[in-house]
Amino acid sequence: MSNDNELVYKSVRFSAVLSIVLGIIAIAVGVVSGVMLLVSAARLLKTKSRILF
Repeated sequence: MSNDNELVYKSVRFSAVLSIVLGIIAIAVGVVSGVMLLVSAARLLKTKSRILF
């Protein structure tokens, strides 16, 4: 019975660590994409006088 409890503890710990790592990756991707969008929008606004429709 003790071995079963240890397996459950290890799987819960692995799941928690994986969730934290994926959360950090998601935050990093969100920040990077937000910065890239802001830079792209600033470049478009800067050169809007040269855009012809």
